[in-house]
Amino acid sequence: MNIIEQIVKNEPLEEIVTVFALLKPLPHLDMMIRRHNPELVQHGELERTYTKLFEAGILAIGQKGLCIKGPNWKAPKFFLEKRYT
Repeated sequence: MNIIEQIVKNEPLEEIVTVFALLKPLPHLDMMIRRHNPELVQHGELERTYTKLFEAGILAIGQKGLCIKGPNWKAPKFFLEKRYT
């Protein structure tokens, strides 16, 4: 099992989006999550999570479909602990 697959299968959607939205545009993020854990985004959860993170100031609009860190961005626990390195 690769690192991305481990993260998608084991971490909450909000934390996955908080990190990977900085690296991948929404359509690619959607494909990545659906590939490894389709149940996680079955009923529009990804779009709701995106909206929630923008409203909370965790993510902000960047360039080329990517997000940037918003004023309230904090690294998720799995990221700080370097759990998957």
